[in-house]
Amino acid sequence: MDMNNPLYKNQGIHVEVVVFTVDEGKVKTLLLQRGVGPFLGEWIVPGGAVWNNESVDDATVRELEEKTGLENVFIKQFYTFGAVDRDPRMRMVSVAYLALIDMHKVDLQHRTLETMNSKWCDIKDIPHLAFDHNKICDKALEELQHYMLNSNIAKDLFYKQFTMPELQKVYEAILDKEFDRRNFRRKLLSLGIVEKTGQIEENSNHRPGEYYRFINDRYEEIDIF
Repeated sequence: MDMNNPLYKNQGIHVEVVVFTVDEGKVKTLLLQRGVGPFLGEWIVPGGAVWNNESVDDATVRELEEKTGLENVFIKQFYTFGAVDRDPRMRMVSVAYLALIDMHKVDLQHRTLETMNSKWCDIKDIPHLAFDHNKICDKALEELQHYMLNSNIAKDLFYKQFTMPELQKVYEAILDKEFDRRNFRRKLLSLGIVEKTGQIEENSNHRPGEYYRFINDRYEEIDIF
């Protein structure tokens, strides 16, 4: 390989992270408002440059912490975006990740050295984003739906425990479909991925529900539906 070939020069590598959460039955993603050019003031998903002394995974962890304050977040690489004109500054290849968190256990940074603000946005109401970040969000949702059907990835949306109706709302919101309550509960229990915690809801206006938790804290591929 000729490293001096002009067709090989002026290229960069970025990482972008689509962070998902569920809030009162609605699927939301984290958006940041750019505080620098290009596209000053426009909204993007978190991300940034990969330095020469780090892997793309390490860069993703660093960028999330620097731009949002989020730490110890589950991330999964899902696609690479490499259109020639996706960044007006130079040829930029972006490795995209998705992340899932319980939004109630984190405090977001709303302003950093390169961002002006941050917000959770319903995936059905995502505005026009800078660069090709709308395409990245669309692809990330497709991948998340696949993982919801074929793994225990939903565990990362809950901090500790949940009721079965709460879990069902998560699946229905992400997959955009409804499940029969009894069949849903029977299916999840038969797979052996959730278990009762022995605790029940307090101060409930209806019949108190039992709390459950995911048995395996690690990501596991399994045919859910």
